[in-house]
Amino acid sequence: MGFPSRPAPCFATPMTSPPPALARTLPRLAAAALAAALAGCGGAGPLDVDDNYPKPEDYPIHGIDVSKYQGTIDWSAVAGSGVKFVWIKATEGGDHLDERFQANWEGAKLAGIPHGAYHFVYWCRPPIEEANWFEQNVPVEDDALPPVLDVESDSESRTCHRHLEQQQTIADMKVMLDEMERHFGKRPIIYTSVDFYEAILSDGAFMDYPIWVRSTRRHPAVRYGSRPWKFWQYQADGSIPGIEGHVDRNAYYGTREQWQAFLDGPK
Repeated sequence: MGFPSRPAPCFATPMTSPPPALARTLPRLAAAALAAALAGCGGAGPLDVDDNYPKPEDYPIHGIDVSKYQGTIDWSAVAGSGVKFVWIKATEGGDHLDERFQANWEGAKLAGIPHGAYHFVYWCRPPIEEANWFEQNVPVEDDALPPVLDVESDSESRTCHRHLEQQQTIADMKVMLDEMERHFGKRPIIYTSVDFYEAILSDGAFMDYPIWVRSTRRHPAVRYGSRPWKFWQYQADGSIPGIEGHVDRNAYYGTREQWQAFLDGPK
């Protein structure tokens, strides 16, 4: 999640329409106008979404996720750009802390942006050690977003060459998810990529957890089938004011009212 690159600062304010059957119910002219605005802001990238599926701009609530790769962030500018939430990389494995985590956490909080933390799993470490490391570094705050467990294959790791077998991987995830929920008092969200989902989760594992899916070319329904999703990472090269580089952009599945209920209610 998040890599360094060059920006073209701009962020489109999303529309207020509710998402169910969005692409078919939106007035065509309004949808086209907003799509053009997004295209001028770095937009949603080269998504191949046909008329049977909503597009990112059809969802009213948008946010970002950040790590050290975004450098020093002007959080006031980010808040003013229309960003409604942010997840911040906190930890990786059992001993790595993102060097921008504390500054990003404090900056987002001061700017009034709903914010949460995510942990990137390193598959060659005992899962309870990873959960404990995350807990040692992330504040427990009532108004924070739920914690996120970022599960990916990480096949390019130079130090971990473990082959992920489905049964053991699910068991390891359960250890981390249970411990995170116990510690933070909120049900964690699972972030996943298509390849990991197909190999590990597509048989119905963790259906009772909200899922945050990565799909930068197609609507999630194309890549993740009928699996309900809560957040959609639809772009890796977005540009918004306040960030000197590209940033991941995400959409929330729900109306503005549902988003407020998500913020207000049990997470």
